[in-house]
This record gives sequence, structure tokens and C-alpha cells, in this order.
Amino acid sequence: MVLNQTDTKERRREVKASELKAGRTFGVTFQHGDDFIGSLVGFCRENDVRQGYIPMFIAGFAEAHIVGTCEKLKDPQAPVWTKVHVTNVEALGCGTIARGDADGILPHVHVAVGLKEHSATAHASHLLSAKVQFLTEMLVVEILSPEMTRPKDRSLYDVPLLTFE
Repeated sequence: MVLNQTDTKERRREVKASELKAGRTFGVTFQHGDDFIGSLVGFCRENDVRQGYIPMFIAGFAEAHIVGTCEKLKDPQAPVWTKVHVTNVEALGCGTIARGDADGILPHVHVAVGLKEHSATAHASHLLSAKVQFLTEMLVVEILSPEMTRPKDRSLYDVPLLTFE
């Protein structure tokens, strides 16, 4: 289903939507010292979850890399591909799991993290990697259909955008 949104002054991009058929719902925990993304991908493979969404999770991370920079941006409209290293953080996040090439699994996770030793100063961004500290408690909802993929959009700096097929 494609919903057209029109503004009286300009034509906007189409909003793309699809009814999702949910499958199983899982409660998942990761253990102290686990690689967050590796554990998520491993869980999906072990349970044959090819696509889905993560409505929420809470976690402690000993360290994490999130998208960000302290540099002046050459093109403020372009995505930022560099990373910021944070340590000893509490995290709250959510995301999607799409199908990749050759039966790959492509998690796309965003987090808000609080730096514990800096008055819980917060950062929010795309999660690139993380090492679990103490725990991760997560909900995962499997989506049976339609197929969810994340192809790169050449017209938008090669940003991989979620599609429903």
C-alpha cells in the first residue's frame, strides 16, 4: 500500500506502508560480555527469525560505537558514517531486522545511551556495535510477511532503507 501525502505548497515523498503479519514473539536476554549485534544475529539464526522488529530493549553496555562526530559536517544533509565511542552506559533501544543477501540478517538498531559517570548525559543514534555489561533484556517480534529488505537508495547517499515486498 502506498499512501500519497500532498502539501499545498510542494509534493512530498510517498509514505510507504504495508500490513505486517506477525509470527512468534520472543523475550530474549544477552549475557555479560556478549557482543550485542553478534548475539542478536545468532539468536535470529538459531530461531529462524529472518525478519522482524524489536519494539524495545534495555541494556547495559561496557562500551559501544554509535554513529556521530564532533567534526563540522561538510554536507549537513548527508548521513554521518563516522562513529563515537562511549563506555559504561545504560541503553534503551529499538529496531528492525531485515533480510540481507544470501540469507543474511540485517539488524538496524537505534539507542539512547546515558553515560553513567557523567551524570547520565545522554546520546542517541544508530548503534554500530556494543559489548554487553551485566544484561540485555529484549523483545523480538517475528514478521512472517511481507518480505522486509534494506536495499541502498542511490539517490539518498546509499542509505539502506527498509522496504516491504
